[in-house]
Amino acid sequence: MTWIRRWNSGAGARIRLICLPHAGGSASFYRPWAALLPPEAELLGVQYPGREDRLQDPMIDTMGELVTALADALPPLLDRPYALFGHSMGSAVAWELAHELSRRGAPQPRRMFVSGRAAPHTAVAGDVHRRDDDVLCAELRRLGGTSGEVLDDPGLRSLVLGIVRNDYRLIETYRPDVRPLLDCPVHVLTGADDPELDRERVLERAGGWADLTTARTEVRTFPGDHFYLTPRRREVVATVLRRMDPSLITGGQTWPSTP
Repeated sequence: MTWIRRWNSGAGARIRLICLPHAGGSASFYRPWAALLPPEAELLGVQYPGREDRLQDPMIDTMGELVTALADALPPLLDRPYALFGHSMGSAVAWELAHELSRRGAPQPRRMFVSGRAAPHTAVAGDVHRRDDDVLCAELRRLGGTSGEVLDDPGLRSLVLGIVRNDYRLIETYRPDVRPLLDCPVHVLTGADDPELDRERVLERAGGWADLTTARTEVRTFPGDHFYLTPRRREVVATVLRRMDPSLITGGQTWPSTP
């Protein structure tokens, strides 16, 4: 499937975790999670066009077009319970996707995990996508998600900045419509030192996410910055598994990843 990458077989899976990347990110950001999942949980990563093995596919720079394409692609994978996990821009994509799937009569996610971003109706829109390459590089260095070696290499820098500028255009021009409330629990994950989020606002109303569902909302804070997920991978995955289904946690066992 063009949009989805699988890293464990899923043959015996009874629940799926569908992960949506951040601005400038790709499905492979989540690949290391596969080694931490039991066979009962299938890991699926969304691959946005214009990166990695979809480098030749035209990028999408509007939320509506992206969500429509995803909602067209996902129904064959919704034959069993699933959860959505989105980091940064991916959290807004997850929220819009849940609503679009529901509008089409598909099942809502069992749970939604939103990381590193305030709720769509409270997030502050910027204009980084309109700025020059030096500003874009400074933004990436500030957030800490891109290695200095990549940004210092002219060829790699040009490739990365093209993708980042596209995705920043998408999220910075995105204006969410008023939506009905979701019925699924929302779990807000954040780094304690994330420069993108106001800590007091996150703790007070879960960064606005508590206003978007009739179900429970909770906040879990991890040590680290905007990309806390990388050094805290094991803890993040354990948290997600425990919330999806406590029986998926088996004494902290690490499962082998598939080749």
